[in-house]
Amino acid sequence: MTIDEQISHLKKGTVDCIREEDLRKKLENSAKIGKPLRVKFGADPTAPDIHIGHTVVIRKLKAFQDLGHTAIFLIGDFTGMIGDPTGKSATRPPLSHEEIVANADTYKAQIFKLLDPDKTEIRFNSEWFDRFGAADFIKLASHTTVKQILERDDFEKRMQAQKPIALHELLYPLVQGYDSVALDADIELGGTDQKFNLLVGRNLQREYAQEPQVVLTTPLLEGLDGVQKMSKSLDNYIGITDAPNEMFGKIMSVSDDLMWKYFELLTDLNVDEINALRFRCESGAENPRNTKVELAKHIIKDFHSATDAQNAEVEFNRRFVKKEIPDEIEEFLIASGNYKLVDLLVNTNLAASKAEAKRLIEQGGIKINGEKATNTNAEIDFVKDSSSFLINVNSRSSNGQAEQFLADNILFQVGKRKFLRVKGKA
Repeated sequence: MTIDEQISHLKKGTVDCIREEDLRKKLENSAKIGKPLRVKFGADPTAPDIHIGHTVVIRKLKAFQDLGHTAIFLIGDFTGMIGDPTGKSATRPPLSHEEIVANADTYKAQIFKLLDPDKTEIRFNSEWFDRFGAADFIKLASHTTVKQILERDDFEKRMQAQKPIALHELLYPLVQGYDSVALDADIELGGTDQKFNLLVGRNLQREYAQEPQVVLTTPLLEGLDGVQKMSKSLDNYIGITDAPNEMFGKIMSVSDDLMWKYFELLTDLNVDEINALRFRCESGAENPRNTKVELAKHIIKDFHSATDAQNAEVEFNRRFVKKEIPDEIEEFLIASGNYKLVDLLVNTNLAASKAEAKRLIEQGGIKINGEKATNTNAEIDFVKDSSSFLINVNSRSSNGQAEQFLADNILFQVGKRKFLRVKGKA
């Protein structure tokens, strides 16, 4: 690629490039002297797994790696014990060293689904901070002012709301920023929520007589609901360790509008290719559903394989397009007796609580043997009759009329993708 083509490729799906002229100079100088740029992305291992929202910036690190530059994945085992205040309205509890180490091990395994392990530097910021003494921290703190730190949006909001800010939180941007000094980073990548911290790193490099890094930020990815940021706590996420069939079904559930952002941030297609796909959909030449299938296969191929992606499409069509159920369904054994439907959904882990079970029934999200259950007061009797169970179900009406049939199981379906076969114990 020419320098112009490289910049276009690297800026795809980014929000900030501070500054583009610096990026150009660094790329030109790297090509001239044959020395790869040092490109850093840091992550505090505060959770044991990564969802595809986290991979937006990792893909950008891979883009630099593919161009021959040094990809540095920095695991913030030291900063993780402080706790990043970004986006937090209250002080977050620091993690223990044991939790940090366990989470870091899973991070290393997961990022190599995208990055080349032979061409990636894995670093830990405890390498330098464990050697820091009190005098070193005082010197580091001397390079910024309290006013500069308090200008951070998170801190300003908490002060206005009269919420406490712990002193160690004020140190976090400085500690993260010093990572760039320690690594002599040419480029630092991060989400838009990390912009303040990344700029602190740029300023600290000047203070330590280094050439300041270029800052590239990527947008935060909306989850499956298309509204909130992708988050495990909001259950609107796609995990990179999700099974291919689960991934496929989740991606097919995103809106047509959100699909284009996923194409931009989660695939290697260039802007022209994505615009061409969008034009075909909006002109009526292509069904958006078919394009979404291609999106799902692109993403699954990256985290599993092309064969897994193809098989996931076949299985999805068989289950949802052809209205068939999967071949393999988890089973739950139950003793004979009378069960309230709400309790049964909770006991079989199909619902997290009675309130959720009632909500699922009211919204038509529960099917029993292929038919929607609509009665939140429904009961199911499993009555022993020789080798089978006589099953009475009054789940589809509120008038007390029950459906009776002889069988050894009932098939429950929650939403589009979750199936469970409840079988009677002999």
